[in-house]
Amino acid sequence: MEFDLENPFENFHDLPCDSVPSLFLIESDHIPSPNYFHTLKDSGFDISIRRDVISIISQMSCTFDPVLSYLAINYLDRHLANQGILQPKPWANKLLAISCFSLAAKMMKTEFSVTDVQGDSGLIFETQTIERMEAIVLGTLQWRMRSITPFSFIHFFINLFRLVDPALIQVLKDRASEIILKSQREIKVLEFKPSIIAASALLCASHEMFPYQYPSFLKAISDCSYVNKGSVQQCYNVIQDIAKEEYQSVFNVNSSSDTPINVLDEHFLSYESDKTNATNAAMMHEKDHKRRRITDYGNNNQKVHISHFHQC
Repeated sequence: MEFDLENPFENFHDLPCDSVPSLFLIESDHIPSPNYFHTLKDSGFDISIRRDVISIISQMSCTFDPVLSYLAINYLDRHLANQGILQPKPWANKLLAISCFSLAAKMMKTEFSVTDVQGDSGLIFETQTIERMEAIVLGTLQWRMRSITPFSFIHFFINLFRLVDPALIQVLKDRASEIILKSQREIKVLEFKPSIIAASALLCASHEMFPYQYPSFLKAISDCSYVNKGSVQQCYNVIQDIAKEEYQSVFNVNSSSDTPINVLDEHFLSYESDKTNATNAAMMHEKDHKRRRITDYGNNNQKVHISHFHQC
């Protein structure tokens, strides 16, 4: 069976919302320990090593589905949390990166060539060497390769929003997925469980794209007994900062003749292509409001707070 990050155990999406989903109960077994986060937080050296390995994984997976890189980095963090941070040896970083990428590709049944992903320059590892490193990684992960990630909870939380338009659901899901992918490199996100990251990413996406419906989305997640509202608020603030940096980078790469509104039109163009005329009419109303909000956001450098959590 092919591994799917959104449905790691195949039957999760069939569970009724009024029963305790099994993934909430075991998600902590698929994330690095809190000690790992604090070790990285307190050591710039360790952050540098992690960043270097992630950079190698990203280079190898640039022509593949982004979720492949996400899964490989998930394996990396879980391995380092159990094994400890590597010594500053470039060959060790590269070998670990290749092994995590290879394991992720095998899990997702993605065809690849070990020779191709290693590149033409630098150290080239033999297949047996990579396989031995894969075995070490598998041991530290206790063979739990069907990782529970934030993608595993998107479907569950979107169901709480009670959206009926498939186009709106897809727009929200796509944007939340982008935010999750973008946030993986930020070590602050490692402090939170996958379900918390998923809920926060969906709230951030909904605030960007459907500001009128955002309060009802916020209430739906606040009322969910499977998440800690305080943790969601903290994670939301971290993820919002990441999204803010994304906006700023989009503004910077465009010429001075581009207005913020034009930039946002270009950035979200792919979300608008598949909507029906009726959906377009509804979305235009939301989009106009979103444009004004994001423009003010960029000009005033203000931060949105989800203070509603304190009222729930």
